[in-house]
Amino acid sequence: MEASKPAHPYYDRLIAAARRIGPVAVAVAHPCDGHALEAALDAARMGLIEPILVGPRARILAAADAAGLDVAALPLVDTEHSHESAARAVELVREGKAAALMKGSLHTDELMGAVVSSTTGLRTARRLSHCFVMDVPGRAEPLIITDAAVNIVPTLEAKADIVQNAIDLAHVLGFPEVRVAILAAVETVSAKMPSTIDAAALCKMADRGQITGAVLDGPLAMDNAIDMQAAALKHIVSPVAGRANVLVAPDLEAGNMLAKSLSFMAGAAAAGIVLGARVPLILTSRADSVAARLASCAVAVLVARAKLADARLLGG
Repeated sequence: MEASKPAHPYYDRLIAAARRIGPVAVAVAHPCDGHALEAALDAARMGLIEPILVGPRARILAAADAAGLDVAALPLVDTEHSHESAARAVELVREGKAAALMKGSLHTDELMGAVVSSTTGLRTARRLSHCFVMDVPGRAEPLIITDAAVNIVPTLEAKADIVQNAIDLAHVLGFPEVRVAILAAVETVSAKMPSTIDAAALCKMADRGQITGAVLDGPLAMDNAIDMQAAALKHIVSPVAGRANVLVAPDLEAGNMLAKSLSFMAGAAAAGIVLGARVPLILTSRADSVAARLASCAVAVLVARAKLADARLLGG
């Protein structure tokens, strides 16, 4: 099975950890093609999630039949169209019937629109952001890359939430130490490169307790963020340089290209998740491997369980 290939041993451990704590109910918004249904069924068979299919019944059953998939045992909430599917999936979370959301065959913007609605959505005080949990062959530990899918040109304020979301995820995943590199093209602060000024400000925010739970450094170029020799050649001395396990891109384009370069040129697997809402949101792609799809679900399970535990501690 693809998920147990030795090239991605971290994903094996991640999936095993999620299976140990048990599945959570996941509202799958508009799974009207074979890919979306297969992703949900694969995760259900692995004991990761308990899918609730939300979409037009006739279209879902036709897609299942065309793909040779059996969805008869899964609960199905009938809707008329994709916008209603997104709204109803979010409503299931608000009703306490689902602990996570999963994107089906609708456009990401449709689902995100329902999630961020000021009246019926799932917003919190934290800005939403996307994280890739990368299992890169040859690396001894996983790598979190953010934000590659939600915030196009984030402000400094948005970047602070993006960093904190990634740090919180790293703690849920059990990182012994969270080392955050704020990426730029260079490792020195320059007024001509706004990303370097943002990087320096984020590090100072961490010094003042506005960002917590990790050690930050930046600006750092990609080479001296992840390679000890490159950092040494530049005479950069910090607990992050050469050892980063969280990479914060200056904008969505840079983050997206970085993650996809690792996937398609270095054989990395990428589990994607959106954080900052009341529940985690699983974003899967047609290009995802089975391992990546299952790992995305596993990450969501671990985050959802952590949120449920926090709610119990707060008496929620």
